[in-house]
Amino acid sequence: MRRVFSTGFLALLVALLAVACGSDDGGSDSVPANSVAVVGDQSIPKSEFDDLISYAEKSYEAQNRPFPKVGTAEYVQLRDQAMRFLVQRTQFEVKADDLDIDVTDEAVDKRIDQYIKERHQGDKKKFDAELKAQGLSPEQARDIIRANLVQEAIFNKVTKEVKVSDEQAKKYYDQNKAQYGTPETRQVRHVLVKEKALADRLYTQLRGGGDWKAIAKRYSQDPASKNTGGQMTATKGQLVPEFEQTAFTIGNNGISKPVKTQYGWHIIQALGPVKKSQSTPYNQVKEAIRQQLLQENRNKEMEKWVADMRKDLEDETTYQVGYQPKETTEQPATG
Repeated sequence: MRRVFSTGFLALLVALLAVACGSDDGGSDSVPANSVAVVGDQSIPKSEFDDLISYAEKSYEAQNRPFPKVGTAEYVQLRDQAMRFLVQRTQFEVKADDLDIDVTDEAVDKRIDQYIKERHQGDKKKFDAELKAQGLSPEQARDIIRANLVQEAIFNKVTKEVKVSDEQAKKYYDQNKAQYGTPETRQVRHVLVKEKALADRLYTQLRGGGDWKAIAKRYSQDPASKNTGGQMTATKGQLVPEFEQTAFTIGNNGISKPVKTQYGWHIIQALGPVKKSQSTPYNQVKEAIRQQLLQENRNKEMEKWVADMRKDLEDETTYQVGYQPKETTEQPATG
């Protein structure tokens, strides 16, 4: 599971389409007739399942794709995805009670206001139009937002003790110094042509003092540099090998003989010395590294918690006949 708790109210519904697995028709007839599953003491109404299938139908319609017929393998996949989504959401709600987490109506209102401000510049009419286009009622949108806030609160509570020490951050920096610096660069100019004979002729002209700007503009096949006299910054590790080898080994102001690459034939001139690579000092990236490692460690802690949660609630989760996914341990991402 990956943790991406988006502020977008559709984040949980989008997750519905993240997994494609098979199913079986096992289940329990002890689940109320108007429900598709029970987790602990909470039933999942069939109306919520129907809402998700309706949303999926609208998604197919928007993509001009035919919605799968009931009984087909593709429909079974959608059904299983919907069930995994609903069960995981309910499992989080059950555990939220155990953790004394309560999402108030005021918190939901605040998140809606934030969403409208960020996505619609504060225009509630545009938000209402978005709900209508997605086939969602205001109540359904509030339920989605509330579920998202519950998961965020659980994540924060479960991972609040996770820390990253200075020693851990420094160790990561020392092991990944190449990520924190600038590679070697050199200012060069070149002319790229397709034919070797033309490359030889232009090489002779340029060695004899020919006008780089005029020749590059007329003949070069490199659109990025032909109008600047062929000038470019050559960066180690970002060039085709043959070009890079020549660009970084010819003498200052030297002009290479035509060099063949997958793009054609290049005549290259070095316009200055090689600028050596430089490492960014640890103190300048220390906090960024700490935040990166902190997020990774929090995600791992949350993954462990979710695995334990599923195991803990396995015996308390029952399905209506015909609605149990084949592999109930394979849950979709939560955002």
